[in-house]
Amino acid sequence: MQLLFLVAGPLLMTRGSWRTSPLVCLLPSTLTQLTPMSLPTRADALALMHDYTASESLRKHMLAVEAAMRAYADKFGEDPERWGLAGLIHDFDYERYPNAAHSATEEHPTHGVRILRERGWPDDILQAILGHATYSGVPRETQMAKALFAVDELTGLVTATALVRPSKSLHEVDARSVRKKMKDKAFARGVNRDDVVLGAQELGVDLDGHIQFVIDAMRARAADLGLDGTGV
Repeated sequence: MQLLFLVAGPLLMTRGSWRTSPLVCLLPSTLTQLTPMSLPTRADALALMHDYTASESLRKHMLAVEAAMRAYADKFGEDPERWGLAGLIHDFDYERYPNAAHSATEEHPTHGVRILRERGWPDDILQAILGHATYSGVPRETQMAKALFAVDELTGLVTATALVRPSKSLHEVDARSVRKKMKDKAFARGVNRDDVVLGAQELGVDLDGHIQFVIDAMRARAADLGLDGTGV
Protein backbone atom coordinates (compact mmCIF):
# COMPACT_ATOMS: atom_id res chain seq x y z
CA MET A 1 0.00 0.00 0.00
CA GLN A 2 1.43 3.35 -1.00
CA LEU A 3 0.83 6.03 1.60
CA LEU A 4 1.79 9.66 2.02
CA PHE A 5 1.94 10.93 5.58
CA LEU A 6 2.01 14.66 6.19
CA VAL A 7 3.48 15.14 9.62
CA ALA A 8 3.13 18.88 9.85
CA GLY A 9 2.01 21.82 7.78
CA PRO A 10 -1.34 22.38 6.06
CA LEU A 11 -1.92 21.25 2.52
CA LEU A 12 -2.13 24.19 0.14
CA MET A 13 -3.72 24.22 -3.30
CA THR A 14 -1.69 25.99 -5.98
CA ARG A 15 -3.03 26.07 -9.53
CA GLY A 16 -4.78 22.72 -9.12
CA SER A 17 -1.87 20.86 -7.50
CA TRP A 18 -1.16 20.01 -3.89
CA ARG A 19 1.86 21.14 -1.97
CA THR A 20 2.69 21.45 1.70
CA SER A 21 3.92 24.24 3.81
CA PRO A 22 7.71 24.07 4.23
CA LEU A 23 7.56 21.61 7.12
CA VAL A 24 8.07 17.86 7.27
CA CYS A 25 6.64 15.50 4.68
CA LEU A 26 7.36 11.76 4.89
CA LEU A 27 7.30 10.10 1.49
CA PRO A 28 6.68 6.36 1.08
CA SER A 29 10.36 5.68 0.42
CA THR A 30 11.30 7.05 3.83
CA LEU A 31 8.73 5.18 5.90
CA THR A 32 10.24 2.79 8.45
CA GLN A 33 8.93 0.75 11.33
CA LEU A 34 9.64 2.98 14.29
CA THR A 35 9.24 0.36 17.00
CA PRO A 36 10.34 -3.29 17.03
CA MET A 37 7.72 -6.01 16.94
CA SER A 38 6.46 -6.94 20.35
CA LEU A 39 7.42 -10.40 21.52
CA PRO A 40 4.92 -13.22 21.45
CA THR A 41 3.60 -13.93 24.91
CA ARG A 42 4.87 -16.92 26.84
CA ALA A 43 1.29 -18.19 27.02
CA ASP A 44 1.01 -18.15 23.22
CA ALA A 45 4.38 -19.87 22.83
CA LEU A 46 3.44 -22.53 25.37
CA ALA A 47 0.11 -23.15 23.64
CA LEU A 48 1.87 -23.57 20.29
CA MET A 49 4.41 -25.92 21.83
CA HIS A 50 1.64 -28.03 23.39
CA ASP A 51 -0.29 -28.07 20.13
CA TYR A 52 2.64 -29.59 18.24
CA THR A 53 4.15 -31.70 21.04
CA ALA A 54 2.32 -34.51 22.83
CA SER A 55 5.39 -36.09 24.44
CA GLU A 56 5.64 -35.09 28.10
CA SER A 57 9.41 -35.65 28.13
CA LEU A 58 9.92 -33.40 25.10
CA ARG A 59 7.73 -30.73 26.65
CA LYS A 60 9.80 -30.87 29.82
CA HIS A 61 12.99 -30.67 27.77
CA MET A 62 11.84 -27.38 26.29
CA LEU A 63 10.90 -26.11 29.76
CA ALA A 64 14.39 -27.05 30.96
CA VAL A 65 16.03 -25.21 28.08
CA GLU A 66 13.79 -22.22 28.76
CA ALA A 67 14.95 -22.16 32.40
CA ALA A 68 18.61 -22.31 31.40
CA MET A 69 18.17 -19.62 28.75
CA ARG A 70 16.44 -17.25 31.17
CA ALA A 71 19.23 -17.77 33.69
CA TYR A 72 21.93 -17.04 31.12
CA ALA A 73 20.08 -13.96 29.92
CA ASP A 74 20.16 -12.63 33.48
CA LYS A 75 23.84 -13.48 33.77
CA PHE A 76 24.74 -11.68 30.54
CA GLY A 77 22.44 -8.69 31.07
CA GLU A 78 20.10 -9.70 28.26
CA ASP A 79 16.31 -9.95 28.06
CA PRO A 80 15.18 -13.12 29.90
CA GLU A 81 11.76 -13.03 28.23
CA ARG A 82 13.28 -13.04 24.75
CA TRP A 83 15.88 -15.69 25.55
CA GLY A 84 13.33 -17.77 27.42
CA LEU A 85 11.02 -17.82 24.41
CA ALA A 86 13.85 -19.12 22.23
CA GLY A 87 14.35 -22.00 24.64
CA LEU A 88 10.66 -22.72 25.14
CA ILE A 89 9.86 -23.02 21.43
CA HIS A 90 13.11 -24.33 19.92
CA ASP A 91 11.99 -27.96 19.50
CA PHE A 92 8.24 -27.48 19.12
CA ASP A 93 8.22 -29.04 15.62
CA TYR A 94 10.55 -31.94 16.45
CA GLU A 95 7.88 -34.52 17.24
CA ARG A 96 6.04 -34.04 13.94
CA TYR A 97 9.11 -33.36 11.78
CA PRO A 98 12.05 -35.15 13.47
CA ASN A 99 14.48 -34.91 10.52
CA ALA A 100 16.36 -38.21 10.83
CA ALA A 101 18.14 -37.37 7.57
CA HIS A 102 19.47 -34.10 9.04
CA SER A 103 18.24 -32.09 6.08
CA ALA A 104 19.29 -28.45 6.18
CA THR A 105 16.13 -27.32 4.38
CA GLU A 106 13.33 -29.65 5.48
CA GLU A 107 11.73 -30.77 8.74
CA HIS A 108 13.15 -29.76 12.16
CA PRO A 109 14.12 -27.00 12.77
CA THR A 110 13.52 -25.31 9.41
CA HIS A 111 9.87 -26.34 9.22
CA GLY A 112 9.19 -24.89 12.64
CA VAL A 113 11.03 -21.69 11.80
CA ARG A 114 8.82 -21.24 8.73
CA ILE A 115 5.76 -21.51 10.95
CA LEU A 116 7.16 -19.03 13.46
CA ARG A 117 8.19 -16.61 10.71
CA GLU A 118 4.66 -16.66 9.29
CA ARG A 119 3.43 -15.76 12.78
CA GLY A 120 5.81 -12.80 12.96
CA TRP A 121 8.38 -14.09 15.43
CA PRO A 122 11.58 -11.97 15.71
CA ASP A 123 14.43 -12.94 13.42
CA ASP A 124 17.06 -13.20 16.17
CA ILE A 125 15.05 -15.96 17.85
CA LEU A 126 14.55 -17.73 14.52
CA GLN A 127 18.27 -17.60 13.74
CA ALA A 128 19.09 -19.00 17.18
CA ILE A 129 16.67 -21.88 16.64
CA LEU A 130 18.20 -22.69 13.27
CA GLY A 131 21.70 -22.47 14.70
CA HIS A 132 21.08 -24.95 17.50
CA ALA A 133 21.01 -27.71 14.86
CA THR A 134 24.55 -28.00 13.52
CA TYR A 135 23.33 -29.59 10.29
CA SER A 136 21.32 -26.46 9.41
CA GLY A 137 24.52 -24.72 8.38
CA VAL A 138 23.37 -21.52 10.10
CA PRO A 139 26.22 -19.95 12.10
CA ARG A 140 25.69 -19.09 15.75
CA GLU A 141 26.59 -15.41 15.69
CA THR A 142 24.67 -13.99 18.63
CA GLN A 143 25.07 -14.67 22.33
CA MET A 144 21.51 -15.97 22.35
CA ALA A 145 22.27 -18.49 19.62
CA LYS A 146 25.44 -19.64 21.36
CA ALA A 147 23.62 -20.04 24.66
CA LEU A 148 20.79 -22.06 23.09
CA PHE A 149 23.27 -24.45 21.53
CA ALA A 150 25.25 -24.65 24.77
CA VAL A 151 22.33 -25.60 26.99
CA ASP A 152 20.27 -27.79 24.63
CA GLU A 153 22.16 -31.09 24.85
CA LEU A 154 23.35 -30.39 28.38
CA THR A 155 19.84 -30.12 29.82
CA GLY A 156 19.16 -33.61 28.45
CA LEU A 157 22.25 -34.98 30.16
CA VAL A 158 21.35 -33.30 33.45
CA THR A 159 17.81 -34.67 33.25
CA ALA A 160 19.06 -38.19 32.55
CA THR A 161 21.47 -37.97 35.50
CA ALA A 162 18.65 -36.93 37.82
CA LEU A 163 16.32 -39.68 36.60
CA VAL A 164 18.73 -42.48 37.58
CA ARG A 165 18.89 -41.18 41.15
CA PRO A 166 16.59 -43.05 43.55
CA SER A 167 14.96 -39.72 44.41
CA LYS A 168 14.78 -38.55 40.79
CA SER A 169 15.68 -35.14 42.14
CA LEU A 170 17.86 -32.41 40.69
CA HIS A 171 18.82 -31.53 44.23
CA GLU A 172 21.00 -34.64 44.30
CA VAL A 173 22.78 -33.78 41.05
CA ASP A 174 25.93 -31.67 40.73
CA ALA A 175 28.53 -30.97 38.06
CA ARG A 176 30.74 -33.80 39.26
CA SER A 177 28.01 -36.42 38.89
CA VAL A 178 27.07 -35.11 35.43
CA ARG A 179 30.71 -35.17 34.30
CA LYS A 180 30.97 -38.77 35.50
CA LYS A 181 27.91 -39.77 33.48
CA MET A 182 29.20 -37.80 30.53
CA LYS A 183 32.24 -40.09 30.36
CA ASP A 184 30.01 -43.16 30.20
CA LYS A 185 29.25 -43.48 26.49
CA ALA A 186 26.52 -46.03 27.17
CA PHE A 187 24.61 -43.55 29.32
CA ALA A 188 22.09 -41.26 27.61
CA ARG A 189 23.36 -42.24 24.18
CA GLY A 190 21.23 -39.61 22.50
CA VAL A 191 23.20 -36.77 24.08
CA ASN A 192 25.99 -35.48 21.86
CA ARG A 193 28.95 -35.02 24.21
CA ASP A 194 30.92 -33.11 21.59
CA ASP A 195 28.13 -30.54 21.34
CA VAL A 196 28.16 -30.08 25.12
CA VAL A 197 31.89 -29.34 25.08
CA LEU A 198 31.70 -27.16 21.95
CA GLY A 199 28.76 -25.24 23.37
CA ALA A 200 30.68 -24.21 26.47
CA GLN A 201 33.66 -23.20 24.34
CA GLU A 202 31.56 -21.05 22.01
CA LEU A 203 29.82 -19.41 24.94
CA GLY A 204 33.19 -18.71 26.54
CA VAL A 205 32.47 -20.42 29.85
CA ASP A 206 34.25 -23.09 31.88
CA LEU A 207 32.64 -26.50 31.29
CA ASP A 208 32.26 -27.47 34.95
CA GLY A 209 30.91 -24.03 35.81
CA HIS A 210 28.56 -24.22 32.83
CA ILE A 211 27.20 -27.59 33.94
CA GLN A 212 26.57 -26.38 37.48
CA PHE A 213 24.98 -23.18 36.21
CA VAL A 214 22.50 -25.15 34.12
CA ILE A 215 21.78 -27.51 37.02
CA ASP A 216 21.02 -24.55 39.27
CA ALA A 217 18.73 -23.01 36.63
CA MET A 218 16.85 -26.28 36.28
CA ARG A 219 16.57 -26.71 40.05
CA ALA A 220 14.59 -23.47 40.19
CA ARG A 221 12.01 -25.18 37.94
CA ALA A 222 12.42 -28.68 39.36
CA ALA A 223 8.72 -29.12 40.15
CA ASP A 224 7.70 -28.18 36.60
CA LEU A 225 10.28 -30.59 35.24
CA GLY A 226 9.13 -33.44 37.48
CA LEU A 227 12.57 -33.57 39.04
CA ASP A 228 11.98 -32.34 42.58
CA GLY A 229 11.77 -35.79 44.11
CA THR A 230 8.09 -35.59 45.00
CA GLY A 231 6.92 -37.93 42.26
CA VAL A 232 8.86 -40.95 43.51
